[in-house]
Amino acid sequence: QVQLVESGGGLVQTGGSLRLSCAASGMIFSIDDMGWYRQAPGNERELVATITRRGFTNYADSAKGRFTISRDNAKNTVYLQMNSLKPEDTAVYYCNGRIVVLSGTRNNYWGQGTQVTVSS
Repeated sequence: QVQLVESGGGLVQTGGSLRLSCAASGMIFSIDDMGWYRQAPGNERELVATITRRGFTNYADSAKGRFTISRDNAKNTVYLQMNSLKPEDTAVYYCNGRIVVLSGTRNNYWGQGTQVTVSS
């Protein structure tokens, strides 16, 4: 099986920074795209940023210029550096990975989520 475990969430004031991490483990052969999504109460889950295995990135408009996604392929880990945080960034942040397991099957996997709260 495969597990994605997020860490780094918490409470921060407006203008502050947080760095989220997500480590994938288990019967992994390779990892394609990885990404971060978020879901605020009453809202649908939305894309924050994605990164390919080669490092090509894509950001939601709300994240451009403030958030940076990166990954360490050797550690099967993806990061999200969040700067200039705003109250509207408050949400549960989920890690996603498109992973090929040892059997050759490719599936999407999700982490359990980490809460980010930005106080005004």
